[in-house]
Amino acid sequence: MRAPLSRRTVLRGLFQGSAVAVGLPLLDAMLTSKAWACGGLPKRFGVFLWGNGTLPDRWTPTGSGSGDAWSLSESLAPLAAVKDAICVVSGTSVKLPNLVPHGSGLSGLLSGAPLSTDALESFTAPTVDQLVADAIGRDTLYKSLQTAASGTNGFSFSGANARHPAEQDPYAFFQKLFGPTFVEPGSGGIVDPKLGLRRSVLDAVMADIDALNGVVGAEDRTRLDQHLTGVRELETRLARLQEDPPDLEACHRPGEPLEAYPDEEGRAQTAARNRAMAGVLAMALACDQTRVFSHTLTEPVNNLLFPGAPDGHHNLTHDEPGTQPQVHEIILQIVAMYAEFIEALRAIPEGGGTLLESCLVLGCSDVSLGRTHSLDEMPIVLAGGACGAIRMDHHYRSTTLESSSKVVLSCLRAMDVVVGEFGTGEARATDGITEIET
Repeated sequence: MRAPLSRRTVLRGLFQGSAVAVGLPLLDAMLTSKAWACGGLPKRFGVFLWGNGTLPDRWTPTGSGSGDAWSLSESLAPLAAVKDAICVVSGTSVKLPNLVPHGSGLSGLLSGAPLSTDALESFTAPTVDQLVADAIGRDTLYKSLQTAASGTNGFSFSGANARHPAEQDPYAFFQKLFGPTFVEPGSGGIVDPKLGLRRSVLDAVMADIDALNGVVGAEDRTRLDQHLTGVRELETRLARLQEDPPDLEACHRPGEPLEAYPDEEGRAQTAARNRAMAGVLAMALACDQTRVFSHTLTEPVNNLLFPGAPDGHHNLTHDEPGTQPQVHEIILQIVAMYAEFIEALRAIPEGGGTLLESCLVLGCSDVSLGRTHSLDEMPIVLAGGACGAIRMDHHYRSTTLESSSKVVLSCLRAMDVVVGEFGTGEARATDGITEIET
């Protein structure tokens, strides 16, 4: 079978002695057979991350395969209502040295590369959401969106020391996406003279930078190019604000979140913030403002006081004795919040199905067993299926501690990202997990 034509293919030639390049529209040859399962709707990808791991002996489902061949575990019980829309992958391992507790595993899973050795503990390679965004995120107002339901900057990186900070305030996130600049389908474009002025200023800045490129050295040209890229992206965003929005049947302004979610008796309203973020983010996908997101429920080493818990989450993972019933109760709350996030996507009708069906959401944590910071038995739950590219109502159990990078590679391919490998060093994978692919 012939490989699909790259969506970045251009026609090149000479015109009056100068090289020219002409971009192409979306062609059949650029789409794999999986892409057509969306019925003309775009695929979407997201990450749902929580910190401090799980209890593997209560996490792993019984049985393997599809449908009635497997059953949800005790920890996964809150996902019962969406069992038909998830794929659980158990038994995989992050194949990188576990040098930084909670950090090495997260970097290894999401980027396939180790943390940097400087004090920032930055990822050194792009995270999976940004790899997908590079492939499918350039035609939307926002290439990708980053959100959080607690106090964290999130874990979306374009490369070393290039973090995309997460929006932690549901109300501010709503205003950014659905505030005064939002135009509902069919209501016409925005007429705002300030946008034209800002674009004129950007044009002048770009002219100056182009002129400067002719008199500086190679390293400075690289720095200027990076800056210019940001300027161009901003200009593109301003231009899109002036265009008519696509006529998407499911798109409308969602309900407005509360202006604040203060702690209640010293406990963060994580569930309420997660619910609010999920509602806004789901509609952002339905309105095609973005097709890629990274949502952090709680960060690694967080010590949040969950409802009913006598101590912070991270403390309990290390200090609670025995079978850790309090930790188990926290995990149930976390999984319930993931289920609610999935339900928010499924609640939006789209085409002949729901928004969720076009999505692939990678649910994961930074470690497996929080007490030991183990990187074996990594918890991974995929939701949505990317228009049938990933098997749903399925449990795949690795009995050989396969690399978690294989799961990520399967995700990339499900999103029609043309890539031959994922990860570096021992974490490098050249094959996905075929058993979860359709």
